Amino acid sequence: TMVINIPMVATQGFINVGDTVIFLSALMMGPRVGFIAGGLGSALADLLLGYAHWAPWTLVIKAVEGLIAGVLGYSIYRQEGRVGGRVVASLVISALWMAAGYYLAGGLMVGFDVALTSVPGNLVQGLGSAVLAWPLLQAFAKMRF
Repeated sequence: TMVINIPMVATQGFINVGDTVIFLSALMMGPRVGFIAGGLGSALADLLLGYAHWAPWTLVIKAVEGLIAGVLGYSIYRQEGRVGGRVVASLVISALWMAAGYYLAGGLMVGFDVALTSVPGNLVQGLGSAVLAWPLLQAFAKMRF
């Protein structure tokens, strides 16, 4: 989250690839870890990067994103040992939730017309993070730990 971040001026937020870590945590360690890593890690990044006004929203949005990915994808990923269609669907659904959550939060903070401008960036962030997570999950599935 903190290594690569691109400011979004209209909503006073930023785009990052931290969702990749949320997806890895949720699918490799389960929904509880995805929930905690997503919420706490992302909210902490908001605080450290100067986006404290987003931290409460991020805490909830990213925690639920990790929970969704874990609930929908963890057992499938562990059983199949690969990233098949159902696992990809869990990542896509999680990413869509994240974009919708930030649209709602942004709408309440700066107005829904302005928040609408953040939707494409959030979709790129979430879906791009799913694409980044895919080969990593494939590689980790081959390891026994």
